[in-house]
Formats: sequence, structure tokens, C-alpha cells
Amino acid sequence: MGKKQLFTADYEMHASAKLLFPYIQTASGLSQWFAKNVNINPEKEFIFIWEQEQKKARLTSSRLNHHVKFEFLGEDGAEQGDPSYFEIRLDTDDLTQLTYFRVADYSDFDDMEELREIWDELIEQLKSVVGG
Repeated sequence: MGKKQLFTADYEMHASAKLLFPYIQTASGLSQWFAKNVNINPEKEFIFIWEQEQKKARLTSSRLNHHVKFEFLGEDGAEQGDPSYFEIRLDTDDLTQLTYFRVADYSDFDDMEELREIWDELIEQLKSVVGG
């Protein structure tokens, strides 16, 4: 496993934070753009399912219509000392009424260009779902 790095990116969205928030905070919303499927187990852990893998995460921070932070759990489901996470903040520009979708992705993914391409594709998927 490589050393963890923080990737950040901002995306302009033509949709309100209120409209976008369910897509970043609920399992049903996240499964429409972020992962192939997202479930919540009885321990309130989110299970993100992609083509080749699945990962468990906890929603460790959430503020209505503003931000969420998911921390990934270890393979055994235990919390890690330096957990990988992704955080999404929704900031609205009062003048333009544009919403900025700010991503912070902290992981041991070592190819930052590829990670940017992955997030670009995810955001395009989200925009097609919400029409933003």
C-alpha cells in the first residue's frame, strides 16, 4: 500500500445545494452516480459496491445541504488509524447562484491524473442524473 494523498477538485453545478444534498448523503442518491450500488447495514455503515470491489464506510460528518464526510473502514470492518475518506462540500455563490461541488478524496490511490478522470466521470454522471 502506498502513502496516502489528498486529492481535491471543484466542480460548478447548475443545481441547488438542497437538490444535490440527497445525492451525496443517502444510499439511494449515492447509488445513482457514485457507485454501482450503495446499501446501509444494521450498524449504519454504508456499503459501496463497484464492479470489482466493495468497501464499507461510516458517515462521520454531515451538515444538511452543506457537507458530508465518509471514512472508509478496514478490510475487517474495523476503524483505521489513518482512514481513507472522501468529503463533499456544497458551497453556493450568492452572486451567481452557482453551486460549487468541492471534493476531497484522501486515499492511497497513487495516480492523481487517473483519480481526477474518475471524479470527472462521476460528476458528469451526477450532472446527467440531476440535470445540473
